[in-house]
Amino acid sequence: MKKLVGLFLVLAVIVVIPAIESAFAAGDEPGEYLDRRVVIWNLFFRMMTVAFTVGAVVAGTMIWQVWRFRESHPKAKPTPYEGTDW
Repeated sequence: MKKLVGLFLVLAVIVVIPAIESAFAAGDEPGEYLDRRVVIWNLFFRMMTVAFTVGAVVAGTMIWQVWRFRESHPKAKPTPYEGTDW
């Protein structure tokens, strides 16, 4: 449970920091304007980087689980819930 909370905390920080950065990006001086298109694309590419990284980790974990717990694995044994004893 602590790991799940930590993961959500990290993801929340990844989302909140760019939002705060863009909120304070405009300067106090007149004539310093914020190009919203650039900021939006920057946030898009940052979030896509995060999404691809998380997706790669999830896909890698799934591939590892399928490979590790396949039927033909040398150390694979039925669990007690499957009803067979070896």
